[in-house]
Amino acid sequence: MTPPPDSHRTATSAAPASTASSTASAVPDIPYLERGTRAYWRASIALLFAGYATFSLLYCVQPLLPSFSTAFNVTPAQSSLSLSLTTAALALAVFVAGFVSEGWSRHKLMTLSLTLSALLTIGVSIAPQWHQLLVLRTLEGLALGGVPAVAMAYLAEEVHPDGLGLAMGLYVGGTAIGGMAGRVITGVVADLFSWRVAIGTIGVLGILSMLAFRALLPPSRHFVPRRGLGFTHRRTALLKQFTRPGLSLLFLLGFVLMGSFVTLYNYIGYRLLAPPYQLNQTEIGAIFVVYLTGVIASPWSGRMADNFGRARVLTASLLLMVLGLALTMLQPLAAIAAGIACVTFGFFAGHSVASSWVGRLAKDAKGQAAALYLLAYYIGSSVVGSYGGHVWAGFGWNGVAGLVGVLLIIGLVATMRLRGREQPRI
Repeated sequence: MTPPPDSHRTATSAAPASTASSTASAVPDIPYLERGTRAYWRASIALLFAGYATFSLLYCVQPLLPSFSTAFNVTPAQSSLSLSLTTAALALAVFVAGFVSEGWSRHKLMTLSLTLSALLTIGVSIAPQWHQLLVLRTLEGLALGGVPAVAMAYLAEEVHPDGLGLAMGLYVGGTAIGGMAGRVITGVVADLFSWRVAIGTIGVLGILSMLAFRALLPPSRHFVPRRGLGFTHRRTALLKQFTRPGLSLLFLLGFVLMGSFVTLYNYIGYRLLAPPYQLNQTEIGAIFVVYLTGVIASPWSGRMADNFGRARVLTASLLLMVLGLALTMLQPLAAIAAGIACVTFGFFAGHSVASSWVGRLAKDAKGQAAALYLLAYYIGSSVVGSYGGHVWAGFGWNGVAGLVGVLLIIGLVATMRLRGREQPRI
């Protein structure tokens, strides 16, 4: 079932009927997606599928970095390029998509993005040489750019503010499921068959997710594509995002959260493959099932932020990540697994709150605001995730933990500054 094209009605502020007559320029209200309605859940589940596909396609190579080192005779830092180049390309693509999306159908752009990225993933599974694999992964990052910023903008535009935290949490929860599947499925299938079969499997699942997304997503009702916008208009709208109080700090938090999270996940596999643990890919994948804590963390933190304030939940999320990081520095495997779980829960809780807050603070051009947040988010993944390989080679796990710890301290400072600017029940 293909949804009808995006509506060309103009968005309004959904004022109560009793006050509409007092506004000279009042126009008929367009209802938002209210929490609990059928349309609200259709949108939430559709974007859950989009989040799943995005993260599973993006991170399916992460547990295979040691396999790439063996198959192509590359170092850990070189192997991490299979992820870092993708996230770097995604950062660029998200930034561009934030502008392009103002003149395109939200639905069509996300559908095209999911389709191309899934097909490119299948191409990665048959790439015969290392450099060809890197080229395909870079193209995949460019293709994926049409989903994250547009999904965030869609929710901010279409969902009633009282239900935005939960809806964004469900979307981020979908990314948690995708991240878990991308690691666990590839780890198990790689052990049973090969890393090529594992990546191909993720590509096929990406196609199926795109079909579910396409069938479920309701059409936009508060967004009118605006074509022919000149460079001056786009530049002015972009610069305006940096003048809005708090938005720049949220962009910094995106960098901190994703840079910390990806760096830990990139190199914990190398530690667990080495003595004294010497785990195989399936066993490491079993530990990464703790990724499912993100499925709980995302909607839960969204509701907590709606009720108790975003800054408080962000602070608690970052402190939980600090605790988890400390646990990974201990020797017992159980402590390391618990640490990964804490970092994962804290990351998804923090990202869910920060990303929904961006949509609330950006009064207009929400696609651009989301794009800037995600630009910082994926630059953190690419730059810090790749640099962590050099830290691992030179200083081992303690060095990686130190790098992540510094980032988390920066995040806590930014959150304290945000707390003073938060309005009650934003």
